[in-house]
Amino acid sequence: MAKYEAVIGIEVHAELWTKSKLFCGCNAEFGASPNTHTCPVCLGMPGVLPVMNREAFEHALRAALAFNCRIPRITRCDRKNYYYPDLPKNYQISQLYANLGTDGYVDLFLDGSEKRVGILNVHIEEDAGKLLHPETPGADFSLVDLNRAGVPLLEIVSAPDMRSVEEADAFMRTVRDMLLYLEASDCKMEEGSLRFEASVSLRPEGAEKLGTRVEIKNLNSMKAVNRVVGYEIDRQEKRLEMGEGVLQETRLWDEESGATSAMRSKEEASDYRYFPEPDLVPIELDEGWIESARESLPELPHYRRRRFVTEHGLPEYDASVLTQERAAADFFEEAVSKGAAAKSVSNWLMGDVLRLVNEKKIAFSELGLSADNLVEVIKLVDSGEINRSAAKDVLEEVIDSGKSPGEVVRDRGLAQISGEEELETVARKVIEGNPKPVEDFRKGKKGAVGFLVGQVMKETRGRANPKVVSEILTRLLSS
Repeated sequence: MAKYEAVIGIEVHAELWTKSKLFCGCNAEFGASPNTHTCPVCLGMPGVLPVMNREAFEHALRAALAFNCRIPRITRCDRKNYYYPDLPKNYQISQLYANLGTDGYVDLFLDGSEKRVGILNVHIEEDAGKLLHPETPGADFSLVDLNRAGVPLLEIVSAPDMRSVEEADAFMRTVRDMLLYLEASDCKMEEGSLRFEASVSLRPEGAEKLGTRVEIKNLNSMKAVNRVVGYEIDRQEKRLEMGEGVLQETRLWDEESGATSAMRSKEEASDYRYFPEPDLVPIELDEGWIESARESLPELPHYRRRRFVTEHGLPEYDASVLTQERAAADFFEEAVSKGAAAKSVSNWLMGDVLRLVNEKKIAFSELGLSADNLVEVIKLVDSGEINRSAAKDVLEEVIDSGKSPGEVVRDRGLAQISGEEELETVARKVIEGNPKPVEDFRKGKKGAVGFLVGQVMKETRGRANPKVVSEILTRLLSS
């Protein structure tokens, strides 16, 4: 049986984070009533002319630089002729002949190893609208919402350098994290602002010639891409083993059945009859403009992850989690700069803080917690003024009320009890009221003291110092 190697490429389509559309002043915000964010330009009315959105262009330029692309001195837009029922002009303004960025790369990190994936090109284009197909039985019409038509779209086209589902997944996550760091896109897949297309082919192991490529369109989640890639590898391998061959085509993914189906034979660039867009002038990028954009780039997540390991001594896993979102990484560094131990900050962020972010279903930046307040909570625990259990309650109230940690501790009487005399009184009461675990302890079951510690904590409403309590109980039970 022949063994095959998968060859995978991914196209990323990210809506750029701008207030207005790419070639007109219409609002680009998601969620408005259908067809309320439109004008003669994005409706393709006769005689209107597009004007390039400078902010969108500069977002795209910074992205091209972040992906290590070669930037041409002159770039321009091209007209892609294709029947788009949800793009009124019946053509799309895109780029083909003079892309904004070419010949780039991105580094992926997988289980301690590193892999470089080429970026064939980065270009800018306008998005299409959205067709709505009624699910009412017998409905013989479709509706169109053109609010998204003309929204600025960034397309990132990878080289066919990935060989597994795991590498494809790492590529998508890396690209998403980079775009978020650049603040080029909000990458909200549930709103369609980040979408993927996957290309999959198989070839015999060791062969250099690529196999027949199949493209799967409009995938709006990473999970879907991973399932598609895995399915296509299996489907194509079975066809090759049966001697049937693989057709070059575009296929659609059905989430419910977990299978792809043929959509159409694959188009080539010539099928779209590209030609230079006559209504837009070429854009000349002088060295000053390019260098200004390059200098504005933030430290990107993969470089920051490395630095968190080497500079702050974090485990690789901690560094990976903390650098996924720029706001969390910034918060970590600010807290450390204020005197908190790096590992303590990391533990709090990855534990209780991110738990609250997930529970509230918000972005980290929306949580309302300051680095000063987290540092104060950590210091209250380290000094023994409050215990770890109380600190969780303090943190939540700080976020909900806006009070400082010190105020919450005073208002709620959460200061930890560490005085031996007071705790010994409670400990003796607990010993008298729990003869069974006391007997177990004296029979050699040292773990029984944990139950008694818990009872003391209950009696003191969580304010007792558990370490001191454990020492007192062990001394009393051993005497």
